[in-house]
Amino acid sequence: MKYILSVLVVLFAGQVIAQNTIADTYWNAHQKSIIDHYKTFLSIPNVTRDTPNIRKNAAFIQQWMKELGIETKLLEGITPGVTPAVYGKVTVPGATRTIAFYAHYDGQPVNPKQWGTGLDPFTPVFITAPYERGGKIIQLPDTATRVPENWRISGRGSADDKAGVMTILHAYAALKEQKAKLTQNIVFFFEGEEEMGSTHIGEIFERNKSLLNADLWVISDGPRHVSGSKMVVFGVRGDVNMALTVYGPKRPLHSGNYGNWAPNPARMLVELLAGMKDENNRVTIKGFYDDVVPLTETEKKAIAAIPDIETTLKKDLGIVQPEGNGASFLELLSLPTLNINGISSGNTGAMAANIIPVKAEAALDLRLVLGNDLNRQVEKVKAHIRSRGYTILDHDPSDEERLKYEKIIKISVGDGYNAQRTPMDLPLAQFVIKAVQASSKEPIVLQPSAGGSLPLIVFEQKLGAKVLTVPVVNFDNNQHAENENVRIDYLREGIGTMVSIMSGN
Repeated sequence: MKYILSVLVVLFAGQVIAQNTIADTYWNAHQKSIIDHYKTFLSIPNVTRDTPNIRKNAAFIQQWMKELGIETKLLEGITPGVTPAVYGKVTVPGATRTIAFYAHYDGQPVNPKQWGTGLDPFTPVFITAPYERGGKIIQLPDTATRVPENWRISGRGSADDKAGVMTILHAYAALKEQKAKLTQNIVFFFEGEEEMGSTHIGEIFERNKSLLNADLWVISDGPRHVSGSKMVVFGVRGDVNMALTVYGPKRPLHSGNYGNWAPNPARMLVELLAGMKDENNRVTIKGFYDDVVPLTETEKKAIAAIPDIETTLKKDLGIVQPEGNGASFLELLSLPTLNINGISSGNTGAMAANIIPVKAEAALDLRLVLGNDLNRQVEKVKAHIRSRGYTILDHDPSDEERLKYEKIIKISVGDGYNAQRTPMDLPLAQFVIKAVQASSKEPIVLQPSAGGSLPLIVFEQKLGAKVLTVPVVNFDNNQHAENENVRIDYLREGIGTMVSIMSGN
């Protein structure tokens, strides 16, 4: 695999120069205005459930596309009030292939109080480095005509995933400005519900299937390899969330007067969760790993060729001993996970009181791999909980139910989707590998599956589409968390990557 990639670098050296010339000429001519425009985009709040602002984002993207001369419209779902996808198409006479480009413009919820001093989720600023590594806010002089590319932009969505929208549309702008001859049709599809599980993307697909027919979908989301190498990812995990609530007494009780007698829901929930993994951090739930589809030999070879990242990650994250009982980071990406997103009961810190709380809550995140079915995986968790003596309800317990059942838990299951993986040896996959490699002077990374999740299985099921992911942002971007950021040089390189794929050579 390393040899093949080395050969690709040589074979496509001329293509690197030609395509980088298009992207770099465009970037060098407009760098500061590109970044100013991006900061304006980032200043529009984009939390998924904030419908008025989400629609402002959609309008901003649609206007941007109109200015580029792209035929565009908003694609609505069947359910009233569904957040629209922004659609566009460029039709090339004589083209025999259509490539669709996807990114999402919505972002995760934010708590501004958790962001670093001087940082605000929707007031994008330049920073010298990640805040957690001592990064400082820095002002660009009024007389400056360029922004140093070793700087970063801080703001919600700066990496996940407005960077995808930005690099895709600027790649097309570069090709148009340089009057590059396109050989394939291009479809643009920007979603506004990804961070809540793409709940309605299936019905948007169903309603607009004729507009979305494409030979290949290229997904721009997620980070590049930790080493900084560009990469092509051939699959994603699935995802489903479970909310658990364990009940104690009907009202808070004095811990001295009732301790040792009244059941404590916090203890009960902690004990239940702790029993879901063993001392080697392997999930103990019966059958949890049984239906996993193993990696192919080609995929195993691809993993073996990927540069080691664990030393870098340990240092960056302050971890001395990872989970996995000695399995590598990349091996573990091919297994399903059970993660505690959060847990709460009573109060802590200055608000702590000597009580037995009335309930304890936890949010679980189940990442799925090829072979897992989300409903089957959820039922395995429920069966484990029942085996521990719990009665499962889908509502808060009534007085009668409290007196009937010794241990009660309410479980709510969110919308989710299964994993997806595209074979690495498909001709269209090879086309993308060559195109991305043509935009890089260094060998790119080929990864069978990402650790994160996207609803790519829905693309297969509803559109019959082939799907690949081409990430563009830095790995240390704090996506989904406070102090999210993106490296400016990665934005430039991401535009180059998209130019290479769009040009269709």
